[in-house]
Amino acid sequence: MDVVDWLIKFVSLSLEVSGILVIALGAVFSTVIAANRHYKDDSSVDIYAAYRRQLSRAILLGLEFLVAADIIRTVAIEPTFTSVGILAAIVIIRTFLSFTLEVEITGKWPWSQCNRNN
Repeated sequence: MDVVDWLIKFVSLSLEVSGILVIALGAVFSTVIAANRHYKDDSSVDIYAAYRRQLSRAILLGLEFLVAADIIRTVAIEPTFTSVGILAAIVIIRTFLSFTLEVEITGKWPWSQCNRNN
């Protein structure tokens, strides 16, 4: 059982680190791209809106990794009523954040008809 516990902890930690890296690198790349567009004076693109969309996408993807890590850790390592309750609260908060970021990115409610070819 020690190998299984170690593997679960390793996968959970790897997903957490991946989520943090996705958010951090996404912020860096979004900033670099926006600064590059600003200094090139690319007036054909709304730099601020593009920057927010790219940053929101990075945060959204990072949150997905962090939720997966929390689920694995809670269900596999310490499945107590308290930890499951805390997981439920975390998932609700992160789902709300994901929902609002999705609206921020697309500019539309998820249930409205839209063309997803962007």
